[in-house]
Amino acid sequence: MRITILRTALIIFLSVSISGWIKCQEIARPNLAMKSHETLEISSIEFRGGKTIVNMVIENRITGGSFCADRKISITEPSGRKISLIKAVNIPVCPATYNFKTIGEKLMFSLEFPPLNPGTDWIDIVEECSDNCFWFYGVTLDNQLNKRLNDAFAAASAGKPEDNIVLFRKILEDVDSKNLGIEGLLYINIINAAVEAGDNVETAVWYKRLLTSGAPRLNFYVKYLNDRGIKY
Repeated sequence: MRITILRTALIIFLSVSISGWIKCQEIARPNLAMKSHETLEISSIEFRGGKTIVNMVIENRITGGSFCADRKISITEPSGRKISLIKAVNIPVCPATYNFKTIGEKLMFSLEFPPLNPGTDWIDIVEECSDNCFWFYGVTLDNQLNKRLNDAFAAASAGKPEDNIVLFRKILEDVDSKNLGIEGLLYINIINAAVEAGDNVETAVWYKRLLTSGAPRLNFYVKYLNDRGIKY
């Protein structure tokens, strides 16, 4: 059975220097570890005018679909610092809703927040509401790492499982000490490649390393593997 490379997010239940970060004004299509909604994407994140602007797009796939943004949307930095939504642009704030006209229609909108602390290299974005809330975990703000991940995912899609283990292991080794939000996803891709290669020993080794890794949102990754029958 072929195991699909997980390029960005697990749909669950359905480093940079400070000076380099300040110079970077936009992150286009950032990689992330996990998200809640398959059709909701982050197209870019901008840092300008003293604000953090998250540009998003959602595609409607059902008849009579609607969408809104709750006022309780926040960004959480790795330190635990939380910053709340200032303004939503081109999207109604709940309980008002945007009603899609057709299946396949896309709605582009922006969420504006206060500035992040200098040196922040990843964030979580979470909507706190009572129903069908969205969340993005481990959003990567390092453009160099994003490019490296993009290149790795592209190569892995056409690569052999044995080569993919090495490919993602090298990235993990380089970023492991930084405790990045994307760390768990790298483990998942290594484990998936080992499963695809039929290497039970390698699968067990990396599964056990994941358990002791301290990766952010570790329990989500372990549950994802366990739900697929991968447990050691």
